[in-house]
Amino acid sequence: MTAGNNSTRIKSWTDAPSRPAWTPPPGAVDAHVHVFGPEALFPFSPKAKYLPQDATPEMLFALRDSLGFARNVIVQASCHGTDNAATLDGIARSNGTARGVAVVDPAISDAELARLHAGGIRGVRFNFLKRLVDHAPKDAFLALAQRIAPLGWHVVVYFEADLLVELTPFLAAIPTVVVVDHLGRPDIGQGPGGADISAFVALLDAQPHLWAKVSGADRLSVTGAPYDDFVAVVRPVVERFPDRVLWGTDWPHPNMETNIPDDGALVDVVPRIAVSAQLQQKLLVANPDRLYWLAA
Repeated sequence: MTAGNNSTRIKSWTDAPSRPAWTPPPGAVDAHVHVFGPEALFPFSPKAKYLPQDATPEMLFALRDSLGFARNVIVQASCHGTDNAATLDGIARSNGTARGVAVVDPAISDAELARLHAGGIRGVRFNFLKRLVDHAPKDAFLALAQRIAPLGWHVVVYFEADLLVELTPFLAAIPTVVVVDHLGRPDIGQGPGGADISAFVALLDAQPHLWAKVSGADRLSVTGAPYDDFVAVVRPVVERFPDRVLWGTDWPHPNMETNIPDDGALVDVVPRIAVSAQLQQKLLVANPDRLYWLAA
């Protein structure tokens, strides 16, 4: 697939994000970012549901430095399908300051898994959003999860709240840590006692191998910046599960071209959902260390 001239493709990020008022702790990890292309070197998948402009590792690392972070976790973007070359390139260019989460064909060979591990991959992502993927075979995903467990990898799962009940047995059967992207996309408008977030918290209580990525304020908030409604719903989750939460900017914000967030404003949400230095250290340093830098 040829994506065409960069000017004809989607741009979902701002070139001039604000600098956060708050400073992350030393060693802080932005644990959910992506790279797009560059398309001339890393073509997009023929099955891609969106065609973004190039968002390169150099752009990512410049943003990271300006926001006050030290490290990144690069999550394979759906527009690149199961070809993880762009993600691996980003990790390779990071001088040890990035790790990655891959998207792979469940039939991947053990040799290819070993190659991905050597390249800094520490997890695989299973995407259940129908607008982004055409097929999500739970049986094949579970078999793959069993194969990656000896590597010390974990599973990242992306779904919306209406799938939580259907996916509960699948999540329970995964033999590794499972990180749920963007809290399973609850309806934040329901408030901190809402049905969606209550069901998600109950799931975390019942399944201690599940973690939450407490990101996506720009995607989930009903009221918009400064995301007061998101803070009200998510702060209790961070306080209830301090050792099982991660956070990330989600730069370059795939499919957010009509509501592009300010990354500095997103960072300033962190001390409002993790209100103590101890919680901030766990969220941004200790927890991602366990999954990405200290894993087998």
